[in-house]
Amino acid sequence: MIKGIKIQIRFSDIDVLGHVNNAVYLSYFEVARVIFFSNLMGEDWDWHRNGVVLRKNVIEYIKPVVLNDVPEIFIHTQRIGKKSFTLEYDLKVKNELRSTGSSVLVSYDSEKMISKDIPAKMKGVLSELFRDDI
Repeated sequence: MIKGIKIQIRFSDIDVLGHVNNAVYLSYFEVARVIFFSNLMGEDWDWHRNGVVLRKNVIEYIKPVVLNDVPEIFIHTQRIGKKSFTLEYDLKVKNELRSTGSSVLVSYDSEKMISKDIPAKMKGVLSELFRDDI
């Protein structure tokens, strides 16, 4: 697992019940994923030839997140296959678990518009991020 990624809640994220709307969690996970990949793969990574596409998202809501909370998202690897991998997310507020999620991502070459084997560098980075707290 890597250092948590802090998310700023916007007023527009809040629903009529006063907590973060369920659909917004996907955006939070996406922001965390972009920062995650940028930090781990570096600025020179060719995302057109060695990118990823999202195949599936799953979210479990445990306890609401409200406007003045400062959510922090922790990402780790759940599974690595030949062409796809699964990332898991823990969304915490002050170290209290509020939501979990996962995304299945497929290695993709957007120039050729085909899935491809996960590049060795990405596979290496992902393999270092399996959960160590289970």
